[in-house]
Amino acid sequence: MRLRYPDKTVLFTQDKRYTLDASLSREDVKIRYTLTEDECMRITVTADETSIRFLRLRWNYNEEERMGGIVRAHGSIFSVPYGAVNRRWDSIMPEAYMPWYFMMTNGTDSKKDAPGTTRACGVMTGGKSFCFWQNDMDGFTLWVDLRCGTAGVLLRGRELDAATVVFREYNEHCFTETEKQLAGNVFLACEDFCRVMCPHPILPKEPVYGSNNWYYAYGNSSHEEIIQDASFLAKMTAGLDNRPFMVIDDGWQQYGCTGPWDKGSEKFPDMPGLAQEIANMGVKPGIWYRPLSDAEKILSWTTDEMRHPLDASCLDPSHPTVLAHIKEDMKRFADWGYRLVKHDYSTHDMFGFWKLELNPAPVKEPVWSFYNTGKTGAEIVLDFYRALREAAGEDVIILGCNTIHHLAAGLVEVNRTSDDTSGILWEKTRVAGVNTLAFCMCQNRTFYASDADCIGITENIPWELNRQWLYALAHSGSPLFVSCKLGILGDEQLAELRQAFAAASVQSDRMVPLNWTETNCPDRWLLNGTPISFRWIPDEGCDSIHME
Repeated sequence: MRLRYPDKTVLFTQDKRYTLDASLSREDVKIRYTLTEDECMRITVTADETSIRFLRLRWNYNEEERMGGIVRAHGSIFSVPYGAVNRRWDSIMPEAYMPWYFMMTNGTDSKKDAPGTTRACGVMTGGKSFCFWQNDMDGFTLWVDLRCGTAGVLLRGRELDAATVVFREYNEHCFTETEKQLAGNVFLACEDFCRVMCPHPILPKEPVYGSNNWYYAYGNSSHEEIIQDASFLAKMTAGLDNRPFMVIDDGWQQYGCTGPWDKGSEKFPDMPGLAQEIANMGVKPGIWYRPLSDAEKILSWTTDEMRHPLDASCLDPSHPTVLAHIKEDMKRFADWGYRLVKHDYSTHDMFGFWKLELNPAPVKEPVWSFYNTGKTGAEIVLDFYRALREAAGEDVIILGCNTIHHLAAGLVEVNRTSDDTSGILWEKTRVAGVNTLAFCMCQNRTFYASDADCIGITENIPWELNRQWLYALAHSGSPLFVSCKLGILGDEQLAELRQAFAAASVQSDRMVPLNWTETNCPDRWLLNGTPISFRWIPDEGCDSIHME
């Protein structure tokens, strides 16, 4: 199916809905579609005083565009899929919302003789609107969300490049025999389409791997314990040219899961000194923070307009003073000597959801806007990510967590694409980690380095399960972070951990899911072209009832 203009366009202002004619205009709103030579369609919107909420674009299939056979569809997500929500290929569900892009296929990677055709529809990364698709047997629909918060945006005569649409269609003839030896046709199509949508990713100069203390400490840590972790990590990676990161997660700051970020707690009295001690061991220091939270109201310089209209414990990043403050924090971490900064919670703190539940249904929440009512929510997110990127400088890697994936691409080197895994319950790791590794592998090295989260090594997780997860991450070609409670591993297990770190330090392997169109927890994979199987389900079965 080739890209063409939509068959129908519907405009949603703050109070009204209009089906547009060929002029693509109503009141003072004007929409323009432009087909480009590189097979894209730019959507441009302008308005004077009308408050705009959504555009809805509809493409109806003609007979030649309908796909035959059993067709499955798979869409992306806005942000980390908290809870039991995860990614999967599914039957065609007209009511489902698929953020940013979706794929549909009548093929499978489980059988080499059934490659089928894979169709991809999406928008380019870094767009200035939230976008999501709906797909049915007669065609598909793109929703372009132009809201500022939950109210419509006020462009005031400004022309907005809202989104750039791309279509692609793939079959077995699109890929070389060498490519097909290393991955299935459906996966190759997804991976190539991610490359199309993100022409300018930023990637780490060297593979990112190491330790994160969250999944055994859960915030209960200290300067001394981090030094012990860093010493253990240094020993486990001795002789490796690419040195690992020791990431200090939540718990170093003065107050629980909130700012300010200008000094540590009593247990972390010298944050610059801690960074230097870690570096002296031949380990790269990293740090976690939550940039938009001030739950203790410590930042006395703030005014009401600098805080979120629905939650005064969070800052409003559309205010220039807040952005300047965020840049100061990020620069401080760099000056302290931290070479990786993991920023977290921003999607929740900006929009109030753990899952970014943007949809075209009538807004049930209070109608609210960010301080800057003239920018869309997507533009405000982009400004926030750019501020962090600019302040970090060239020597600091940014690891985004709870980010909006399509907007973070090109502005973070590493992105946490998974809900939390666990050092307490294996089922949490299986549901969040394995699913993410499989379904975000196509984004790895095309959008950013895709982080499927940690190995939580504690006495709570059987080693026969963690061993597989460790091996999979280490050989996936994506970042590997380990949260290891010291003193619980035997010599054989320590040897396996050393081998995993060695593989992760170069990340030269290529591992892709095979039966991912049939299950959301693939157990059959290709590792450098060789079939490999995992057993993710323990003998006693799943324990989702007791998930955290």
